[in-house]
Amino acid sequence: MAAASSAEVKTQIPLAVPVTPSLPFQPRTAAMEAIEDIVYGSVAGVIGKYIEYPFDTVKVRLQSQPDHLPLRYKGPLDCFRQSIRADGFMGLYRGISAPLVGAALETSSLFFFERMGRDVVYLSGYCPKDQELPLPALWFTGAFSGAFTSLVLTPIELVKCKIQVPETEAGVVKAPLRPLPVIRDIFRHHGIMGFWHGQLGTLIREAGGCAAWFGAKETTSKLLRDMNERSAKTPVELEAMRAQALPLWQQAAAGATAGMSYNFLFFPADTVKSRMQTTPLGETAPPQRSFFQEGKALWRQAGLKGFYRGCGITVLRSAPSSAFIFTIYDGLKEYFPMR
Repeated sequence: MAAASSAEVKTQIPLAVPVTPSLPFQPRTAAMEAIEDIVYGSVAGVIGKYIEYPFDTVKVRLQSQPDHLPLRYKGPLDCFRQSIRADGFMGLYRGISAPLVGAALETSSLFFFERMGRDVVYLSGYCPKDQELPLPALWFTGAFSGAFTSLVLTPIELVKCKIQVPETEAGVVKAPLRPLPVIRDIFRHHGIMGFWHGQLGTLIREAGGCAAWFGAKETTSKLLRDMNERSAKTPVELEAMRAQALPLWQQAAAGATAGMSYNFLFFPADTVKSRMQTTPLGETAPPQRSFFQEGKALWRQAGLKGFYRGCGITVLRSAPSSAFIFTIYDGLKEYFPMR
């Protein structure tokens, strides 16, 4: 009886098992995705700028050699040599404070406006909301992003270029080495609209270049993904591949391809823009040229090759920089999603 009573008690009193209530899944809102674009894009942009900045300084100095004087630099290596001899290696980081802010604003703006471009495509009815955008649409969203980002970028690049290229010709006062004096001088001589001197060149470079930047990255990623999927031996393995991100080296390769495409395809517009933005300031300075006037002067000075001065080093430095930017941005979004 005692045993029976014990068994009966056990059946009547269930064991208490702690149960953790499952929280309902909350999809990310558009606001959280926008915050991700801004925060993670800023982090990726700052890291990429530290990698590429010395090469960017050399590129701007090669591009901005005056058309009324003999060429000062024979090429990228000679520019590196002369710059390090004159200012030391850290001189190649001259004026980096403004570009760091610019890199954070530029990269976050690129990813932010690219997402807006995707929303525009979906709203247009070109593609159903529950499907991935086809490659032509992704090239468009890149152009959309670059066009809007150019408005943010032109003032920052104007200050950067004037700091990067010291004015050492006879009769010309050397440019200030800090951003605030440069900003004051631009406003004093040309007013608020003076900060958008070179806007057309930036617009051409960013709209076309960012179409290539995002488009080449997505195109290369698709090719690599298709290549990986062809190696799958079973349907289960194929589904597992589709659910996973690309291997790290393939993500970097896609990012490097994007950077090289961005810089090469519209480099002439960037050259003209850099020449416009490195003209001296002051009462005795020559009048500012338009985009087409600057382009005509460069053609008379050096012909077609003058538009590609500094292109090789720019494409070279863009590969690791862009690879880092995309890898860091995609990695942060994958491993630290904001809810």
